[in-house]
Amino acid sequence: MEWVKDYWWIIVILLLVGVMVNVYKDLKRIDHKKFMANKPDLPPHRDFNDKWDDEDDWPKKK
Repeated sequence: MEWVKDYWWIIVILLLVGVMVNVYKDLKRIDHKKFMANKPDLPPHRDFNDKWDDEDDWPKKK
């Protein structure tokens, strides 16, 4: 186990390379064209500025 103390960084690099390979494989499986065709509509954005929306300087629509 003495070699683990000396070469721990190689184990870390191999682990990171393995993670990157698995991420690449998973990303290759995603069909982005199918997702974009069936993309769900996002709900309207709600922020905390809605209390100031009534104080607009824009003219009112008639």
